[in-house]
Amino acid sequence: MAGNWKMYKTAGETTAFFEKFIPMVSASTHCDIAICAPFVNLPAAISAAKGSRTGIGAQNLYWGKEGAFTGEVSGPMLKAIGCEWVIVGHSERRQYFGETDATVLKRTQAALEHGLKPIVCVGERLEERESGNTEPVLREQFDGGIAHLTPEQFAQIVIAYEPVWAIGTGKVATPEMACDAHRFLRGLIAAKYGAGQAAASRILYGGSVKPDNVKGLMAQVEIDGALVGGASLEPASFASIVNF
Repeated sequence: MAGNWKMYKTAGETTAFFEKFIPMVSASTHCDIAICAPFVNLPAAISAAKGSRTGIGAQNLYWGKEGAFTGEVSGPMLKAIGCEWVIVGHSERRQYFGETDATVLKRTQAALEHGLKPIVCVGERLEERESGNTEPVLREQFDGGIAHLTPEQFAQIVIAYEPVWAIGTGKVATPEMACDAHRFLRGLIAAKYGAGQAAASRILYGGSVKPDNVKGLMAQVEIDGALVGGASLEPASFASIVNF
């Protein structure tokens, strides 16, 4: 269960969140827990979560190790402060900041090289869903941004299926729609990396996941967890999702 805070919270608000959240999930051993915070809040989050089962992640990284790349943050920088996770290729990065399947691949490879666990996002836009192109879009994103990983690299990533039309809109893919997309992705994995890896891979659903719909989503055999946006900003809300 991963939370994506997007561009919310100050360092002080981050500390206050964890003071409430950590006790609420202290008995939760059924899943990995991750919270991906803005860069400036990562030290506060890592400090506040120390000794707990909640891992901290970034929301992006640059593929270069170091250099004249003003405004960018590298994998070694994130690892050095104690990050475990990093989101790669979120639809907002693709939509607003020019992220492509090719750069998603480079960022994923960089994350793995420097010991971070990438959560690699894929998903279709509303017009692609309505025109029946969900599967071709997912195939293109998989082939362009994931399938160039070696089997050893691929075994270390988590995939997040996030239908773009359901992110922050209040619209949610029905559990059956999400399950179909996850099943298709698992088929792509099986074709490229084998049935064993397909069964072992974790595919999260993201898109307006809330306490009142998480149980139905998680009842689907193909859905292995959730990447949660707005509902991860409140301690009680995200804890209830983790503890579904």
